[in-house]
Amino acid sequence: MDRGKDPASEPSSAPSRYESQKRRDWNTFGQFLRSQQPPAELHRCTSAHVLEFMRYLDQFGKTKVHLQGCVFYGQPEPPAPCTCPLRQAWGSLDALVGRLRAAYEEHGGPPETNPFASGEIRVYLREVKEFQAKARGVSFKKKKKSGAGKSDDQSTSSS
Repeated sequence: MDRGKDPASEPSSAPSRYESQKRRDWNTFGQFLRSQQPPAELHRCTSAHVLEFMRYLDQFGKTKVHLQGCVFYGQPEPPAPCTCPLRQAWGSLDALVGRLRAAYEEHGGPPETNPFASGEIRVYLREVKEFQAKARGVSFKKKKKSGAGKSDDQSTSSS
């Protein structure tokens, strides 16, 4: 068994997991556009179509996102079930948009008109991220890699 070969150098090798997922996502998005009334064409797709697609995907989500009126709003691990909706997780949507942005350009779409790279999509993803963080009581803020947290703990415990 030769594990030293680079799978990317073999044209007959199976596509990577990423490439397979990107193809599935592209096909799903194409089906979504064709199901619209009237059907939309891929080369005329806009950020509005992308936003509508992401909202459509929410019905298949697996992430509980508490609504503001829910007693568990802001709790990362609620003690009981509630009726709040399941949605697509922010990270899943972000990864999806990244794959579709690449697929759009691979299928001949010009980068300057790529609807997956538009400002509207970035704003929507940021809003989803912030809302889900508040609703679930989690922070997506980047943690510093330095030992700053360690020194903070020492200074508070020595008083």
